[in-house]
Amino acid sequence: MAPTPAHRPSGEPFQRPDRYFNVLEQWTWVGCYGGYYLTADLLHAAGFEHGFFTRRWQGRGPEELAGYLSTGASVHRPQQVHGNVVLPASKATESPWPEADGLVSDRGGQSLWVCGADCTPVLIADPDSGHASACHAGWRGVASRILPEAVSQLEALGARRERLLVALGPAVSAPNYQVENAVAEMVGNALGSRQQSLQTLERDGVTQADPEHGRCRLDIRRAAFLQLVNLGLRADRVSLCPLCTVSEPDLFHSWRRDQVKAVQWSGIVGQAAA
Repeated sequence: MAPTPAHRPSGEPFQRPDRYFNVLEQWTWVGCYGGYYLTADLLHAAGFEHGFFTRRWQGRGPEELAGYLSTGASVHRPQQVHGNVVLPASKATESPWPEADGLVSDRGGQSLWVCGADCTPVLIADPDSGHASACHAGWRGVASRILPEAVSQLEALGARRERLLVALGPAVSAPNYQVENAVAEMVGNALGSRQQSLQTLERDGVTQADPEHGRCRLDIRRAAFLQLVNLGLRADRVSLCPLCTVSEPDLFHSWRRDQVKAVQWSGIVGQAAA
């Protein structure tokens, strides 16, 4: 049985059940007997079981976490390599997991999983066919256009891009993400059909100024959002989580903050009939 919301909307309980530290518009913490995980109201309203899990679930991988989303769902995950390969979920069923950074459901009852510790977990759902996708999108993934590839594969299964729903989960925020200008330029050049200057990226909110010469601050979720909108997805059907993995140490692992190899998982269950 799928868990029910403990409090909608609310922040995650912190130390005491009556104390909260976040109130997130369009995002909800769901409580179950194992803990709390974050959901996007956009996907929830369309009937897609999904969750962005926190570091408090450390030691529990997709094989266990899937049961909190949907009893009986099969588990599919890639071996992430910071690339742009998106595979059908049926090609990622057991260890050794195939190298990829995205999965697309190709039958019903599949739970798709990605992990990260600053990169953006991206969950995509097609309310018409019931198919879904999960992608791991850091700057390399956005620059190499992993999200357009996932959208293309969903379209091959009958989706219409203007109908897709997308949730961009917790990730590093711009104030905490200093990159070289060359990195920002590579990301910017992947956002649409024309090359983006640093001035244009700053105007569009993808980058912020940095006092160090040759560097800037990168908003990777904003970049992913613009890439999807420029691809033809509707802005009001793409939800950006405001939580930063670096600045919420109680909730999230962060490589940029701690330089420790530890991750949190995010997953979605496809609703296709077959």
